[in-house]
Amino acid sequence: MGDILASAYPWVKSLHVISVIAWMAGIFYLPRLFVRHTESVKQGSEADILFQDMELKLLKLIMNPAMISTWIFGLCLVMTPGIVDWTSGWSWIKAGSVIAMTWFHHWLGLRRKEFVAGTNTRTGRQYRMMNELPTLLMIIIVIMIIAKPF
Repeated sequence: MGDILASAYPWVKSLHVISVIAWMAGIFYLPRLFVRHTESVKQGSEADILFQDMELKLLKLIMNPAMISTWIFGLCLVMTPGIVDWTSGWSWIKAGSVIAMTWFHHWLGLRRKEFVAGTNTRTGRQYRMMNELPTLLMIIIVIMIIAKPF
């Protein structure tokens, strides 16, 4: 298995980066939709239904497949011999940050369900503040994987 992963490494890494870019685009955009949905849309209106549809499609058609493919290709990279040194701190910090990003993804999915149920209690400001979390996690992940400071 290691030989196959080693020979496919450039392709797997390429597909991983493509998946991460798609996932991050959605993770940055969905909270912004929630801000506009919260601040500018009356519950039950045509715009409310339109926002719910956009949020659903972004989550189900872009973000979920991108997250799944990010994990699959990332795990393939981790299993490639000589790629990850698990005795180094950077690998654990990066892994924890990816898990946190996955938690945020699911948190967004739960918030979307609240909009559908008409039970959203968060403000646009709260969604703006939460939108800083994936930026922080992205910075940590990129530094850990490229600079490997620990």
